[in-house]
Amino acid sequence: MSQIVEGALAWGAEGQGQGRGAPGGRAASRGATVLVETSHALPLVSIMVAFRSGSAHDPVGREGLARITARMLRRGAEGYSANEIEETIDGLGGEFGADVATSATTVHFEVIKRSLDRFLDLGATLLARPTFSPPELARLLREAEAELIEARDSDRSLCSRAFRRTLFAGHPYGRRIAGTIPTLRAITRDEVAAFYARHYTRRNAIVAISGDVEPGQAEAIADRLLAGLPEGEVIPDPVTPPEGGRGRCLVFVDKPERTQTQMVIGGLGTDAHDPDHMALVVANTAFGGTFSSRLMQEVRAKRGWSYGASSRVGFDRHRDAFTMWTAPAAQDAPACLALELDLLEALRRDGITEDELAFVKSYLVRSHAFEVDTARKRVHQKLEEIVYDLPEGYHDTYLKRVEAVTLEDANAALRRRISEDDLVIGVVGTHAEIGEAIAKAIPRLSDVKVEPHDLE
Repeated sequence: MSQIVEGALAWGAEGQGQGRGAPGGRAASRGATVLVETSHALPLVSIMVAFRSGSAHDPVGREGLARITARMLRRGAEGYSANEIEETIDGLGGEFGADVATSATTVHFEVIKRSLDRFLDLGATLLARPTFSPPELARLLREAEAELIEARDSDRSLCSRAFRRTLFAGHPYGRRIAGTIPTLRAITRDEVAAFYARHYTRRNAIVAISGDVEPGQAEAIADRLLAGLPEGEVIPDPVTPPEGGRGRCLVFVDKPERTQTQMVIGGLGTDAHDPDHMALVVANTAFGGTFSSRLMQEVRAKRGWSYGASSRVGFDRHRDAFTMWTAPAAQDAPACLALELDLLEALRRDGITEDELAFVKSYLVRSHAFEVDTARKRVHQKLEEIVYDLPEGYHDTYLKRVEAVTLEDANAALRRRISEDDLVIGVVGTHAEIGEAIAKAIPRLSDVKVEPHDLE
């Protein structure tokens, strides 16, 4: 269990030196929260610095700004050119990366223990003194644009983008983290520098450290990494709860010569603060979260229409999407789509069974060991709780909450949180060949959008 101690790190001695993690500690370090999990199993140290700002903070018309800013950290810093940064990382046997999600930016380091001291010097420089070289920015923007064009080859990515763009229309959750070609072309060096100055601060940061490092060293490591950043402030979340759409909307991404489709069906799902959040997670796992789930059995095992068939409930700081995924051959897509809609209606009407509930609760309890089997996974769970404003103890109480879900809880959550009427159906295929049949397979269809595959 994490402990909160102002100005000092709390930890226990259990497992130290045995490859197991010491209980996670939490401390305040010059404005930043610090988390630590110790494991001496390998001589590696992993550090993640998370900032509570992501693509949701991109100004309208500048989508992709947060991601470009994060990626520029590796493109030059005081005393280092982009090439020298790469050579230094390689020479120290380390890894460095920066990722952006809707609600957070994460900068992560991993290095062998003997190189930690020198790697911290490099990391502190990259975090606090990036140069945002105009030639490097221009090069990165060209690369980012090329990546967007290359992504058009991924039908699954196209389907996901069309789905979220439609479900979360006008909402930050529907915007593309990587931006679009027009928005990337509009980004300037001054905008990148301003975004960095506003969001990369100590008070907006959480530091998570795991591996071959003593808990008492965590604050000193965090202080070295963040010493050059201004104190700043915690950045408020600009996102309001999404409302979703009304009715059944088909968004068809038209792509030539598709013999296989990608299909996603879904709507709004759950928020981690919902009282029935865990009940819905458990019920969805029974429906489409395992290889033996109802969705997989009906679509793949019985009919062979799609190699994979799954459903999931995502979450962010607010309600995210419930989705059902399949990839049938073009000639099977209309029948597969009709079956999935029937299965969804039956799920809400009849619920899952007692046998399904018993199986999936056992599965979730057994598989949970793989979610906490490394120090890095454990500390990242604690980091996730803070970054996404999850209920306190969200992960620590996971098993207890799974085991407490009753059949009545699970089925009530399905009926309350999942709609069979307010749905977005995203399909990637060749519209001239299957578009009409797909539309006919959707009862009570209220809206149809046909979009080119190179829309973004």
